[in-house]
Amino acid sequence: MVNIGNSWDILLAESFKSEWYKKLRDFLVIEYRDNVVYPDKHDIFNALKVTSYENVKVVILGQDPYHNPGEAHGMCFSVSKGVKSPPSLMNVFKEIQTDLGTYIPNNGYLMSWAVEGVLLLNAILTVRRGNPLSHKGKGWEILTDKIIALLNEREDPIVFMLWGTNARSKKMLITNPSHLVLEAAHPSPLAAQYGFLGCRHFSKANKFLESLGKSAINWQITNL
Repeated sequence: MVNIGNSWDILLAESFKSEWYKKLRDFLVIEYRDNVVYPDKHDIFNALKVTSYENVKVVILGQDPYHNPGEAHGMCFSVSKGVKSPPSLMNVFKEIQTDLGTYIPNNGYLMSWAVEGVLLLNAILTVRRGNPLSHKGKGWEILTDKIIALLNEREDPIVFMLWGTNARSKKMLITNPSHLVLEAAHPSPLAAQYGFLGCRHFSKANKFLESLGKSAINWQITNL
């Protein structure tokens, strides 16, 4: 049984009991047994464990976990402590530096964002080593679409940051006009110059939160 440890357990209870989730779970048992899969199975739901439903201020949507050793730990774009920041994350830091005047940190561990209310959610929560999108279409998208839909239903406004084609395709799930949807190109080196760099999403998010009487997100990651 999945045990997230907060309100997500109740909100997702029916999903975790469903036939499609049972099929996904059976698939994962074999994958983790026969292949190297990321993140560690105990880290799959880290984003939900750290950022409960009622504490979400901002949602950043990723595609699937990093597929290189030691990187993925259950939060999109974030890497484990001591691991070099991948190129996409470096572009995120560059944009924050330009937008807010911060320094670029020496690590890509985004736990502090999650604690402050940034849900770092991948559409697909697991991946086989060295094989991006290898767990696409196995059932994770059903669950993560449900998570987005649940957040959309919330009265309390949220900022959704949708970067790249895959994330922007989720816009159709966000129909509540109370929320702020920010769209841009993906921060990958291949796309960042086509609208991500210069998007100023981080200051826009904080301005929106402050207009509601909420505290802004501290986007500066502390050097380790």
